[in-house]
Amino acid sequence: MRFTTTLAAAALCAAPALVVHAGGLSDEIMEAPVAAVEPEVAPAGTSINPTFVIIGVLAALLLAAALNDDDDDDDDSDDTPTASLL
Repeated sequence: MRFTTTLAAAALCAAPALVVHAGGLSDEIMEAPVAAVEPEVAPAGTSINPTFVIIGVLAALLLAAALNDDDDDDDDSDDTPTASLL
Protein backbone atom coordinates (compact mmCIF):
# COMPACT_ATOMS: atom_id res chain seq x y z
CA MET A 1 0.00 0.00 0.00
CA ARG A 2 2.81 2.34 0.81
CA PHE A 3 4.45 1.68 -2.59
CA THR A 4 1.27 2.50 -4.53
CA THR A 5 0.79 5.73 -2.61
CA THR A 6 4.33 6.79 -3.40
CA LEU A 7 3.86 5.76 -7.05
CA ALA A 8 0.60 7.74 -7.28
CA ALA A 9 2.23 10.80 -5.72
CA ALA A 10 5.14 10.58 -8.19
CA ALA A 11 2.72 10.27 -11.10
CA LEU A 12 0.79 13.33 -9.92
CA CYS A 13 4.00 15.35 -9.71
CA ALA A 14 5.30 14.15 -13.09
CA ALA A 15 2.05 14.65 -15.04
CA PRO A 16 2.08 18.48 -15.02
CA ALA A 17 5.78 18.49 -15.94
CA LEU A 18 5.10 16.30 -18.98
CA VAL A 19 2.24 18.52 -20.11
CA VAL A 20 4.34 21.65 -19.77
CA HIS A 21 7.20 20.23 -21.84
CA ALA A 22 4.94 18.64 -24.45
CA GLY A 23 3.51 21.86 -25.83
CA GLY A 24 0.19 22.31 -27.56
CA LEU A 25 -1.21 21.17 -30.88
CA SER A 26 -1.45 24.67 -32.31
CA ASP A 27 0.99 25.97 -34.90
CA GLU A 28 4.18 27.57 -33.72
CA ILE A 29 3.97 31.37 -33.47
CA MET A 30 6.68 32.99 -35.54
CA GLU A 31 7.50 36.50 -34.43
CA ALA A 32 8.83 39.02 -36.90
CA PRO A 33 12.57 39.54 -36.58
CA VAL A 34 13.51 42.78 -34.89
CA ALA A 35 15.48 45.04 -37.19
CA ALA A 36 17.97 47.33 -35.48
CA VAL A 37 17.49 50.86 -36.78
CA GLU A 38 20.59 52.98 -36.69
CA PRO A 39 19.94 56.52 -35.45
CA GLU A 40 20.48 59.26 -37.98
CA VAL A 41 23.56 61.33 -37.32
CA ALA A 42 22.70 64.99 -37.04
CA PRO A 43 24.95 67.33 -39.01
CA ALA A 44 27.55 69.09 -36.95
CA GLY A 45 26.42 72.54 -35.89
CA THR A 46 28.48 75.62 -35.34
CA SER A 47 30.44 75.89 -32.13
CA ILE A 48 29.41 79.54 -31.58
CA ASN A 49 25.85 80.71 -31.13
CA PRO A 50 24.95 83.12 -34.00
CA THR A 51 23.48 85.55 -31.46
CA PHE A 52 26.94 86.12 -29.98
CA VAL A 53 28.34 86.85 -33.44
CA ILE A 54 25.67 89.49 -34.10
CA ILE A 55 26.22 91.10 -30.69
CA GLY A 56 29.98 91.14 -31.30
CA VAL A 57 29.61 92.83 -34.70
CA LEU A 58 27.26 95.44 -33.25
CA ALA A 59 29.68 96.12 -30.39
CA ALA A 60 32.53 96.56 -32.85
CA LEU A 61 30.47 98.99 -34.94
CA LEU A 62 29.53 101.01 -31.86
CA LEU A 63 33.16 101.12 -30.75
CA ALA A 64 34.28 102.26 -34.19
CA ALA A 65 31.58 104.95 -34.25
CA ALA A 66 32.63 106.16 -30.80
CA LEU A 67 36.27 106.42 -31.86
CA ASN A 68 35.27 108.24 -35.04
CA ASP A 69 33.23 110.82 -33.10
CA ASP A 70 36.25 111.79 -30.98
CA ASP A 71 38.08 113.08 -34.08
CA ASP A 72 35.17 115.42 -34.96
CA ASP A 73 35.24 117.18 -31.57
CA ASP A 74 38.35 119.22 -32.47
CA ASP A 75 38.17 122.99 -32.43
CA ASP A 76 36.62 124.15 -35.71
CA SER A 77 37.81 127.80 -35.33
CA ASP A 78 40.63 127.18 -37.86
CA ASP A 79 38.13 126.65 -40.69
CA THR A 80 36.34 129.96 -40.29
CA PRO A 81 37.65 132.85 -42.34
CA THR A 82 39.15 135.69 -40.41
CA ALA A 83 38.47 139.37 -40.97
CA SER A 84 41.95 140.02 -42.22
CA LEU A 85 41.51 137.73 -45.17
CA LEU A 86 38.38 139.49 -46.35
